[in-house]
Amino acid sequence: MARPLRLTRSINFKSNTVTKHPHSEALYERACRVIPGGVNSPVRAFKAVGGTPLFVQRGSGQHLIDADGRKYLDLVNSWGALILGHAHPAVVAAITQMARNGTTFGAPCAGEVELAEKIVASYPGLEQVRFVSSGTEAVMSAIRVARAFTGRDLIVKFSGCYHGHADHLLVAAGSGLATFGTPSSAGVPEAFTACTRVLPLDDEAAVEELFAREGARIAAMIIEPVPANHGLLLQRREFLQKLRDVTRRHGALLIFDEVISGFRLARGGVAELVGITPDLATFGKVIGGGMPVGGFGGSRQIMQRLAPLGDTYQAGTLSGNPVAMASGITTLNLMIEESGWERLEQIGALVERSLLPVLKEASFPIHFVRAGSLFWMSFHDSAAPRTAESMSAKAVQRYGALFHAMLDRGVYLPPSAYEACFLSLAHTSADVEQLTRALRESLATLK
Repeated sequence: MARPLRLTRSINFKSNTVTKHPHSEALYERACRVIPGGVNSPVRAFKAVGGTPLFVQRGSGQHLIDADGRKYLDLVNSWGALILGHAHPAVVAAITQMARNGTTFGAPCAGEVELAEKIVASYPGLEQVRFVSSGTEAVMSAIRVARAFTGRDLIVKFSGCYHGHADHLLVAAGSGLATFGTPSSAGVPEAFTACTRVLPLDDEAAVEELFAREGARIAAMIIEPVPANHGLLLQRREFLQKLRDVTRRHGALLIFDEVISGFRLARGGVAELVGITPDLATFGKVIGGGMPVGGFGGSRQIMQRLAPLGDTYQAGTLSGNPVAMASGITTLNLMIEESGWERLEQIGALVERSLLPVLKEASFPIHFVRAGSLFWMSFHDSAAPRTAESMSAKAVQRYGALFHAMLDRGVYLPPSAYEACFLSLAHTSADVEQLTRALRESLATLK
């Protein structure tokens, strides 16, 4: 049995020293005894970058403080959920006040009505929304209601888009352009993915071919309109419009998975930015303001297929949790009141202007990709891709070295070369200067 590494490595390539994190190291060793892999979500394990994970003691604004008291500029922000930054005083106050009244009721509360009203008023085409506790639940439920509404079984997804860990969506593409989904995880029977089709991104011909062959059986097509889990794979508006046209023509539903992009890239998500209205949309991250919240919504006609009005069952004891609703309401209110999306675009643009010259000086290819407050440094040899392409082993190794060099300089990047960075309203121009300086110094040490 593999033993956990005893050292969290943060390498200073100039002096060839290793920074120790004894408290994180000890916690990880304890965790490995009682938690599989020592973590409760795989990417946290640092397997993609080497070393053992940092354990976080607290967050404040744009910073993380680890178990050893070291402070880092955070560019993960709980994978995009903390759009205001860590422990925003107004959000903490709202959570605290609501918690004094009770943490969960298992009954309706005013907060879920207010948050639903805000989401419906913000997102194109939305008339009703139902809350759940995670993005995975949101997508799973949206697909169920899409199948019920259309009376069809097949679901189409795209290689490189992640929609949570429901069995029927943990699929990988096969050898053809339009293929049967094959399980990409142990424990998922092939029968569970038999009704899932996988297409390549940015390939209109493959879309047309699949629908010509099986269009009458397809219930829904789901896509991250800005795929952000296999790198940041920016899609052409024309391609997204093709999906809208084809699904409408064949009587299938179009689902935008905006768990990451919703309420981050714009108040109305990517749907607002590109002017394309899906039939259903899924949300998470930002609408919880750091609490576990997901949601899915669409027209009243579709959503009323859900129980108790309709014949499609979906439920959750903690759905519409009052504490989580208070957090989400406060977060969205502040984003609206403080021109949050405009400010995030400004800080994102500043990061782009600052980092591009530094990346051009690197001794190997690094491509910068940005969508608002999301950005990604692609280590692909050629230009940054729009489709799900694997990096070479050398590129992945380079990213791992960069990750640790940046960590040693007080900057916390995502612990995977395929994950995007997230900015928040807490980030400042001074933080961009720190990031730029750390990147320049780190790249200078890498060969």
